[in-house]
Amino acid sequence: MLTSKLFTLVLVVQPQRILLGMKKRGFGAGRWNGFGGKVQPGETIEQAARRELQEESGLTVDVLQKMGRITFEFVGNTELMEVHIFRADSFQGEPTESDEMRPQWFELDHVPFKDMWPDDSYWFPLLLQKKTFVGYFKFQGQDTILEYTLKEAEEV
Repeated sequence: MLTSKLFTLVLVVQPQRILLGMKKRGFGAGRWNGFGGKVQPGETIEQAARRELQEESGLTVDVLQKMGRITFEFVGNTELMEVHIFRADSFQGEPTESDEMRPQWFELDHVPFKDMWPDDSYWFPLLLQKKTFVGYFKFQGQDTILEYTLKEAEEV
């Protein structure tokens, strides 16, 4: 029986660049990623997204745009990860390193996909074009995508 857990992911995007964080510990350590984490009891998905962004990067945002929802399945794990993906185009503060993440700006034509989760290269173009999407990725380990679906959607 598969259960599902809610997660958030926030990508801070500027006209020519994107802010990513180097994950320093835990799940996905050693990879560049957006900022996010588990939704805690009693908070909305958007509240969790704002909190995680602030904790991991030091930034606060006015407007979060909900861009996508991707469900991840890892072979051998009974818990699905339902990840709600947001985009922020403006923010307050300076990106600041935390225990978990080291933020760094990347030019949009130099996004370090080879050092990111393998699924990112599939949906990043949609996010950057401000298209909304839903997807599903099934992984063997953390490097191999066994199957996936990804489509543009009105409702995420």
